[in-house]
Amino acid sequence: MSSVRTALSVNLNKVALVRNTRHLGIPSVTRAASLCLGAGAAGVTVHPRPDERHIRAQDVHDLAALLKDWPACEYNIEGNPFHNLMDFIRQVRPHQATFVPDAEGQFTSDHGWQFPDDALRLRPLIAECRDLGVRVSLFMDADADQMAAARDVGADRVELYTEPYAAAFGTAQEGQQLQRFAAAARAAKRAGLAVNAGHDLNRDNLTPFLRAVAGVSEVSIGHALIADALEMGYERTIRAYNRCIDLAFT
Repeated sequence: MSSVRTALSVNLNKVALVRNTRHLGIPSVTRAASLCLGAGAAGVTVHPRPDERHIRAQDVHDLAALLKDWPACEYNIEGNPFHNLMDFIRQVRPHQATFVPDAEGQFTSDHGWQFPDDALRLRPLIAECRDLGVRVSLFMDADADQMAAARDVGADRVELYTEPYAAAFGTAQEGQQLQRFAAAARAAKRAGLAVNAGHDLNRDNLTPFLRAVAGVSEVSIGHALIADALEMGYERTIRAYNRCIDLAFT
């Protein structure tokens, strides 16, 4: 098991989704970010989709300004680089850009990039991000055979799409899924890539995942974490998720 502790990045999309149902500016995305960072989150994630159904362009810039007061914390902006993501990357220069192959209007992310199909069009955008000093992570299915190709297009990291594991958690297929993800993570590290993970991770399934899939640098968690925060508050929730991470390293 890696001795480097997994970082917790809080996806703020669902805070923005609730705010957007009224015109009152509450709940505040920046306030949520401040509370999560103050409670021990390592960073924040946003996915500003073209239809602005949750995170809006102004949120991206407001969070960039906020993060200047948190120099030890990371800002991760994710989205499709062929839609609206690159403009934000050029303007804000976050610590990390996570490229996700979403279709416009897609309900939620549900698959990763495929190689060699996506290689030619991804390569110049990854190079541009790196020239801007922005680390690039590619949202990928847990397919060990695809990891070297992700490295070859210039990525720094992959984010393993964990919904198949979450769906199998507590069933007879859980062990098989964990083996699949562990193999993908090993292949990524052999290729020289760091490994992130995210999608439907929660307080129940996070620790087993991190115990089985060694060396995960960062998990990005949104839906379950914000749902927990509605009941527990941000501070208790962040502490709870950090405990889940700590248990994986004991």
